[in-house]
Amino acid sequence: MSDMENNASFDPISVHNFSEKILEQVVHFHVMKLSGGFFLWIGSTPVLSNLAVSMSSKYDSMPVSAQVIGDPSNTSANTLAQRLAKRTEKQVFVSYSLAVTDCNLSLLVENRIKKELELHPEYF
Repeated sequence: MSDMENNASFDPISVHNFSEKILEQVVHFHVMKLSGGFFLWIGSTPVLSNLAVSMSSKYDSMPVSAQVIGDPSNTSANTLAQRLAKRTEKQVFVSYSLAVTDCNLSLLVENRIKKELELHPEYF
């Protein structure tokens, strides 16, 4: 018998989009709230160049993470997914599709996400 036949309840997927000009570049953020977690895409063009997932573990204080697709030498998505999983205590999928042109870009992007988490926690 499937979960649907057992009358299991599922939370609807909700979507939240926001954008910000960071270091002379418009950065778009797309959040999909899932049951027990969320997917966050960050980019300036509609490309899914990588995907990482992270979640809490009862065996370690730092969430476990894995890169699902993309260049394994680019750890931006993995690192951000881990930090967000620790902060929100949820399963987090992150696609970070920005070219790293400035060492401050990642920090400014993460600060913008933290601001949005404070303003709209219902979307995360």
